Amino acid sequence: MAREDGLDPAVAAMRDGDEAAFRRVYRAVQPPLLRYLTVLVGAADAEDVASEAWAQAFRDLDRFDGDADGFRGWITTIARHRALDHLRRARRRPTSARPVEGMVELPDPADVEGDTLGRVQSEAALALIASLPRDQAEAVMLRTVLGFDAPTAARILGKSPGAVRAATLRGLRQLARRISEEE
Repeated sequence: MAREDGLDPAVAAMRDGDEAAFRRVYRAVQPPLLRYLTVLVGAADAEDVASEAWAQAFRDLDRFDGDADGFRGWITTIARHRALDHLRRARRRPTSARPVEGMVELPDPADVEGDTLGRVQSEAALALIASLPRDQAEAVMLRTVLGFDAPTAARILGKSPGAVRAATLRGLRQLARRISEEE
């Protein structure tokens, strides 16, 4: 999956310690990564999971060797593992029954979540994708939203390319049915 976004030199410079290159790569990769994580863990937790993934990627950057597409696949794999860890932790820990209205909201001049989600074409589309079975939702997000080819998506998911293609097809068919039912 070759992209013409010119990130290959930035990835190489980032591996050599160039902070400006890291910022450029982050700005290009973070928005689609957040969309993927939003489907896996929900909008409320996507930023936290992404932060954990970037922290691990930064720690392990010396072990990465590849181009921009390779980096996208690598960080997405890390993010997926962090998301699955997050979901396991969430199942084990109790949630508070305290109403949100009882909590104090501190104003924040930066609306990071709003700015990021504003780039998403449609929150409803992400919600619809998130309603699919997880294997289908992940395959649809990786193949159609993030633009990975089947072999790259298969490496991220730990499946065969054929299984990823099949899950994508099943997910897209189910989405088409749901959309036609709503019309």
